[in-house]
Amino acid sequence: MAYPGYGGYGGPMPGMPAQAMPPQGMPGGPMGGPMPGHMGGPMGGAPPQGGYAPYGGGYPGTYGAPPPAANDPMWGYFTAIAGQDGEVDAEELQRCLTQAGFTGSYNPFSLDTCRIMIAMLDRDYTGKMGFNEFKELFTALNGWKQNFMMFDQDRSGTVEPHEMTQAINAMGYRVSPQALNAIIKRYNKGGRIFFDDYVACCVKLRALTDNFRRRDTMQQGSVTFQYDDFILCTMAI
Repeated sequence: MAYPGYGGYGGPMPGMPAQAMPPQGMPGGPMGGPMPGHMGGPMGGAPPQGGYAPYGGGYPGTYGAPPPAANDPMWGYFTAIAGQDGEVDAEELQRCLTQAGFTGSYNPFSLDTCRIMIAMLDRDYTGKMGFNEFKELFTALNGWKQNFMMFDQDRSGTVEPHEMTQAINAMGYRVSPQALNAIIKRYNKGGRIFFDDYVACCVKLRALTDNFRRRDTMQQGSVTFQYDDFILCTMAI
């Protein structure tokens, strides 16, 4: 049976164009066009398969040869943001997204949202992102940005509760009205949902659903958690 409530991540949202939008200030074509060069498809498409060796070492080939990622349009952007350790932490990601104009205003992008975005992809629990994780995050961000703009009809930089409900449904999640009401209460400010709060909601929905889905081996929509496993799944995001 189809897994209940599993929202498609990374792929085009229903009713949306296949191409996504590179953030302002990033290398790329006009707003709405694909990134130049080989990016595993336009931003907002499926996450790239395979990928490059992690930033910071382990590159194949002869000594002194440029890393495989050096030819990637995102590489220069990543290295400009990453710290001396070759990874991006939450504060560095916050500055990146604020300068790129992802909030649609002069307000800083939410630091808490940056932390949970890193947690979503932090498979080695370092609290930071390498290059492949950075690319995967921007693929997700551009998909979420397109979905958000589709429902932000008045271009206010916010969506209303009923539009948030439509957006969640458009991403493929099937949750109860009670669950939707709890989500709206958690993420709205003054009756509206801003983009960084919208992203925080998308991250939690994706991460918690992925955690649940991995444990639902029979695809029945129900699992049994040990207490510590439940805490790990919920508190890490």
